[in-house]
Amino acid sequence: MVLDAIGTGGQASTSARIENYLGFPAGISGAELADRAVIQAEKFGATITVPAAATGLEQRDGCHAVRIEDGTELRTRTVVIATGARYRRLDVPRLDEFEGTSVYYAATIVEARLCLRQPVVVVGGGNSAGQAAVYLAQHAAAVRLLIRHDDLGRDMSRYLVDQIERDPRVEVLRHTAVREMVGRDGQLEAVIAEDTHTGIRHTLDASLLFVFIGAQPCTGWLAGRLALDDHGYVHTGPAAAPAPPGDRQSDLLETSRPGVFAVGDVRSGSIKRVASAVGEGATAVRLAHEHLARTGRSRAADRSTA
Repeated sequence: MVLDAIGTGGQASTSARIENYLGFPAGISGAELADRAVIQAEKFGATITVPAAATGLEQRDGCHAVRIEDGTELRTRTVVIATGARYRRLDVPRLDEFEGTSVYYAATIVEARLCLRQPVVVVGGGNSAGQAAVYLAQHAAAVRLLIRHDDLGRDMSRYLVDQIERDPRVEVLRHTAVREMVGRDGQLEAVIAEDTHTGIRHTLDASLLFVFIGAQPCTGWLAGRLALDDHGYVHTGPAAAPAPPGDRQSDLLETSRPGVFAVGDVRSGSIKRVASAVGEGATAVRLAHEHLARTGRSRAADRSTA
């Protein structure tokens, strides 16, 4: 069987601590989980090439051809797309000036050391923001978590909401958005935050700003090649290619192109959780085997042509 898995690691690799993944009752950092995954994949014979960004997907002689940015073209019978998503940036003045020195999109041990005894602001209302706030509170002088709505539990797991509400080191500012950044010589000193209900602005001391406001799918290389939703995520299953009456319905993870599957954050309708992404990946491999069997391409035949 020839199978290409095109991926970037996703947001899990930059999570400070993942505590709701089966088998790790004490939690595990995203970086450590990703490192373990690489070791395990190599144990089973996977070839990993880094960096190797995909730039196109074509049809070649009955196979799928994946173009790589260095000009290489990989031909394969099946493809699993797991390219994830890139972090969204705040639309505020002077952001470029402070990125790289004071603005971060991950909260690992590296960033935690940078904010030791410093005031920090975390922007976002999802699990990544909640995990970051809880983790950084162990190191920073103060943590302010800014969310754009009123309900902390709307987009965040209950266990994280409970931890934040019990932690006096984390202050939650509801219906609040960053409007300005203050500092000099590339070093952030404060952010100007606005209460979106009253319009009142406050100056919040902040040596570092952590941004977790969602992501954009890494699917620019697939435009015009696969069916995407309005936000650029890959359609799979019936949404990708509704079957006419009497025809075989597309598999849940199959895209609009037979033999090409999408899993994890890049897939339209995914729930953006590590456990779900891992399960989808395992399922996609099984579906790839079934696709080869259904199209008459056995493992033996693949070995003779690979």
